[in-house]
Amino acid sequence: MKMEAALNTEDLSQELRLLLAFLEMEEGTEMSFELWELMKDANWHTFIELARHHRVFPTMNRKLQEHRPINVPAFVISMFQRDYYRNTITMLALSGEMERLSSLFENRGIRALFLKGPVIAADLYGDVSLRTSCDLDVLVPLESLQAAEELLVSLGYEKDDYITSVLNDWKWRHHHITFLHPGKGIKVEVHWRLNPSPSKEPGFEELWSRKRQSSLISRPIYYLGREDLFLFLVSHGARHGWSRLRWLLDIKQLMNQRIDWPRLTSHLRKHQMLHIGGQALFLAAKLLAAPLREEMKPLLTSRKAGWLAEDTMFYMRRTVNLHTPPVPKEVERYHKQYLFGLLTTRQKCLYVLSVMHPFYEDTETLPLPQKLHFLYFGLRPFLWLWRKAKGRKEKKRS
Repeated sequence: MKMEAALNTEDLSQELRLLLAFLEMEEGTEMSFELWELMKDANWHTFIELARHHRVFPTMNRKLQEHRPINVPAFVISMFQRDYYRNTITMLALSGEMERLSSLFENRGIRALFLKGPVIAADLYGDVSLRTSCDLDVLVPLESLQAAEELLVSLGYEKDDYITSVLNDWKWRHHHITFLHPGKGIKVEVHWRLNPSPSKEPGFEELWSRKRQSSLISRPIYYLGREDLFLFLVSHGARHGWSRLRWLLDIKQLMNQRIDWPRLTSHLRKHQMLHIGGQALFLAAKLLAAPLREEMKPLLTSRKAGWLAEDTMFYMRRTVNLHTPPVPKEVERYHKQYLFGLLTTRQKCLYVLSVMHPFYEDTETLPLPQKLHFLYFGLRPFLWLWRKAKGRKEKKRS
């Protein structure tokens, strides 16, 4: 299938192009002449750091073990083996905790869908050791959120109370709560939505009706159906600018599964994510040589999909880490513009309206009794201007 837009990868570093060349390779195929050429004079320390940043070192370890290229120094192979073994231990620990939590959720009558982690590794790669995960993500109905929180706290998990709210805006401004077990070092994110507002997405009941049961262990562990998983993974990857190649590798693996593409196309169109699905396919094809088939064509007809794919190269060239503050100002400004560009016209209108909804900062600027919080709707523009003026004055003084 021919695509009109093109990604400029010539200005990427040699080490990143080498990483992409390795990830392009299908299992059982020979290394290309381009790959051999890229290995010449490569900075292997930079290459290792890139593989770690993009969370693809388990895949790299497997490819190096399969081919054992003579151009790759022994210390590189050793480092990837070490990282692979450490990740395997982490994934086994997460698998055990996931099984435990799934059983306890079921005993409490809490329906739960595991979104990522070991179930996705087993489903997409056939082996939990071939994908990295640093936490467990579980989706529960909003009405079960309190029960899930109480359960986790009773198990020794500590809630990260970073969410501040006024007039219950947390229900749509945010989409998950984070819990950390200090003894086990395991983080669990409990979701009540797949994505934060103003996303349009299927509700829990709809997702539950299409759930699958993981074959990872004998005890029932439920996760998203294939089309729902595609929707979730592309919306998550797009929201983070596809700044890690692991997310694209997930899409490439998912593209090789038996997806009902007409159904998926309708699914994405219904939830205003057709352009985001196209962006993911475009990037997977251009950067990782994922094969495109005729049934995928409806996702690639939008020019916006190509433009959004080109926008993500900003993150790729800079090895951007959006998860660890402080984020550089240049990246922060670009990311805000990029996120706004992802939205449809309807979503942009909803976003503008959400800005007019009171924020918790308004209650700190002008404390009012809870029964008078509705007044913040009218006061918000003035309180915002007050904070801006105060901030400028403090900046001048410093």
